Amino acid sequence: MKPEAQAAHGPVESRAAVAHGPAGAAASPDLPLRGVTVLEFGQYLSGPSAGLRLADLGARVIKIERPGSGDPCRRLSIKNLWTGDGNSLLFHTINRNKESLEADMKSPEERALLLRLVAEADVLLHNFRPGVMDAVGLGYGEVLRVNPRLVYAVISGFGPGGPWSGKPGQDLLLQSMSGLTYTTGNGDDPPVPFGLSIADTLAGAHLVQGILGGLIRRHKTGKGALVEVSMMESLMDFQFELMTTYLNGGRLPERSKVSNGNPLLSAPYGVYATADGYVAIAMADLHRLGRAIGFAALTGVAPGDGFARRDEIKAALAAHLAGLPSAHWLGLMQAEDLWAMEVLDWHGLTAAEGYRALGMEQELRLASGLRVCTTRCPIRLDGARLYSAKAAPALGADNRAIRAQFESAAPGAKIGGANGREQTPIT
Repeated sequence: MKPEAQAAHGPVESRAAVAHGPAGAAASPDLPLRGVTVLEFGQYLSGPSAGLRLADLGARVIKIERPGSGDPCRRLSIKNLWTGDGNSLLFHTINRNKESLEADMKSPEERALLLRLVAEADVLLHNFRPGVMDAVGLGYGEVLRVNPRLVYAVISGFGPGGPWSGKPGQDLLLQSMSGLTYTTGNGDDPPVPFGLSIADTLAGAHLVQGILGGLIRRHKTGKGALVEVSMMESLMDFQFELMTTYLNGGRLPERSKVSNGNPLLSAPYGVYATADGYVAIAMADLHRLGRAIGFAALTGVAPGDGFARRDEIKAALAAHLAGLPSAHWLGLMQAEDLWAMEVLDWHGLTAAEGYRALGMEQELRLASGLRVCTTRCPIRLDGARLYSAKAAPALGADNRAIRAQFESAAPGAKIGGANGREQTPIT
């Protein structure tokens, strides 16, 4: 999406050129989850992100949505950007390659239809608060009686029980409670959250891992599984380095007051301003670094002082690097095989040859005809990138086809794929 196309309100335009994955690009016929049907009772980001990755890997994902309004993410905009079809750009980024079925979970008639889908599905996933699915008769105990081979997968904010279980599972709130905000920013800064929905995306990725494990176990034992992931536990796992240090001695993370990159690491680890931008310097022997960049002060630092005098060393290094452009410093450091890179914004990233070689962009064509550029699945299989050009569905777009299929299907019948193509379920 070109910066100049970002109006404060209104539809977006895709990037003019997409390096790979044009609209209509065929998916690989050998995707590993072909034949797996997933019922996604997902909303906002964490649950739908898990459904997205399963769809990328070949699963048929049927998104169950509230009649008339659907997933609230349809109306949750990024920077007030909309796609012109009444849905937010965010919704399209995480709901491509899915089908949409409107169903009222509180209606006895609709619940009967949903249980029919459950009886023939492989996976059910949701990210409602604990108790919501039980209240409408779709909790794990109920669906287990209908389909004992089902992998039932749940994302919650804080786990299935305990005093926090009823709290809202919102990304910023979870980051704030997990200790994560005390690991970013510099030492004198207040707590600083990540600029991304990291709790949502980590929990979604962990849920996919658990689902795949459940499917493999089912293949071995014939039994389904209950897979549970919480956003809080995902954030704790994400911080395993820092938390392990704390749990074995009680030391809190110590953010450097200058160019903090990791509270556990000594100088020079961090990002530094130059005359025309920024450079990132990873772990490096201070003596080697000093010789490479002509900064004699570093060559006199005693062994072990890289952490004890971290702020002092970083401040001196920052002053030294500020006088010349990034290319000058990178040339000196990379010539000595020191780990240093330029710091790019997205303008610089997407203009780089290395970015284009990755082929991370793909184009989706909406039913309205609008083209939206987004990122592809980051996984490659047998050397092939995984593209999926099918745009996110309109609300209830597949109502008629899904209802006709499942209302008439005999119990135990093979589940037809999208457009009625038969799929062979994983046993």
